[in-house]
Amino acid sequence: MSGHVFVVGADLTRLSCDDVLVPTGRTLRVAASWRDLLPTDLVADEDDTGICVDLEWSGGERVLEVPGSGPRRAWLLDTVDDCGRGLDWLLDGAREALAAVARREVPEPVHGRARRLVGLPALGTGWGGAAGRRGDLLQQLLPVLREAAAEHGFDVALVLRGPSDLAAAQRIRRGESTSWALPDPLRSLADQLGERARRGQLALFIGAGVSAAAGLPTWEQLLDELAGRSGLDDDLRAGLARLPPEDSAALLARELGRDRLQEFVRERFGPGHYALAHALIADLPVQEFVTTNYDPLVELAAADIGRELSVLPYDEPQPGRPWLLKLHGDAAHPESVVLTREEYLQLGDSRAALAGVLHSLLLTRHVLFVGTSMLDDDLVRIAHQVRSAVQGPDREPRHRSGTVLALREDLARARLWEQDVETVAMSRSDTSPAEAARRLEVLLDLIGCLSTPPTGYLLDPAYRGMLSGEERALAEALQDVAARVPEGAQAPSAAGEVAALLRRLGHGRSAGRRHDGAGEPADAASEPHDDRLQQQRPG
Repeated sequence: MSGHVFVVGADLTRLSCDDVLVPTGRTLRVAASWRDLLPTDLVADEDDTGICVDLEWSGGERVLEVPGSGPRRAWLLDTVDDCGRGLDWLLDGAREALAAVARREVPEPVHGRARRLVGLPALGTGWGGAAGRRGDLLQQLLPVLREAAAEHGFDVALVLRGPSDLAAAQRIRRGESTSWALPDPLRSLADQLGERARRGQLALFIGAGVSAAAGLPTWEQLLDELAGRSGLDDDLRAGLARLPPEDSAALLARELGRDRLQEFVRERFGPGHYALAHALIADLPVQEFVTTNYDPLVELAAADIGRELSVLPYDEPQPGRPWLLKLHGDAAHPESVVLTREEYLQLGDSRAALAGVLHSLLLTRHVLFVGTSMLDDDLVRIAHQVRSAVQGPDREPRHRSGTVLALREDLARARLWEQDVETVAMSRSDTSPAEAARRLEVLLDLIGCLSTPPTGYLLDPAYRGMLSGEERALAEALQDVAARVPEGAQAPSAAGEVAALLRRLGHGRSAGRRHDGAGEPADAASEPHDDRLQQQRPG
């Protein structure tokens, strides 16, 4: 059964996956940014510019498996072309590495994912065999990855950090309609949601199902873990299952004490590896996010591609910066966490202002709900209040204010919410939850591809070979404009605004890249997302 190739902005050392390809050369020196993937006893030498790995090549092999005991395995791939062998040599190395990965037995993918996930960067684009030819590399690497995914049956995540790279890769994929194994209704939905995202009309609501893919507990699992720490006898523990979840949480909070409960939340939901879905969501050109999750994984995924989210209500919102509202509290502020019935009832009191933010989004945006069952009391109350506000006795029914991406078909629940949102199931009831969750990832990948602005690489010399004749003429005209902009021009001057626009189109990116001998940018995070490019409003 064929796998899928995802394109995503992320940090491969923090993305939850089963295997990671790490670029190196014959000296087995890798970039310092890969340090977290290497066992300490294999670090022969280390400084700010790189790490020497204490392994040896055997003959002409190009792939080395890094020994380890954890669920994630790193593989070293020789990508440094000292002999001018070109892209074909580099692509052969990628095939060899993916074949070696396929030979490793993996009884169960990480966190119960339906397929193994293999992550790799844009191989050889530092001092490797594709230096200065990033456009050519992406055009030829993507088909190689698709062939490997089809042959070996695992999923592949091509992880890119720079906005030029992401924009170029998505431009290539938009011309390949067979890259997404989705039924026509989901493709049509992706078109609609991608258009809304491009026009600044989409907001995201993120539920616990997204963080479950990173190994964090769902609501039911959280209560079970708390019960295990509570010391309650067997009869009381059995009785918890018969109580509403908020009341079970209230009893457990009483037994554990607030201090122990807060410490548990801080530890259990602290920083860690984020799931593929977190990265796909953080990549979307969306300015407003809301979550009931306590963890910081969306913020971490966004920060790894240069998008700094203001976390509300704890951070001060800043003009032009995207924000994330923590509706039920934040593990970094465990006193704010909402668990018990009493805390839920406070929504109409001290937390009314937070609920008002979601009210506003449901009135002014199209909200995409991901990873939620729509059973949360807060959501029910907020949806009812919005419905009451917009559907008075003499008013026509308004359009639906959101879309729910449900894992399984549930006709009764879809009918219950049909006045407010459209519910779209990823699968029928006979499909496993893991396969349904994977289809959701594929859908998010397609939405991300369709919503990425097709301009981020226009003035980046590394992608000149991808441009059409019309685009090349436009790029040359814009380069003439760039030559006339005074150096150091800053907004709010006219020259400063033009300079900012040119940077968003890729001007100066390749010239400013710093590389190391591992074949990867030494400072990939120096090319952040520019959210001003994503603030396109309908008009």
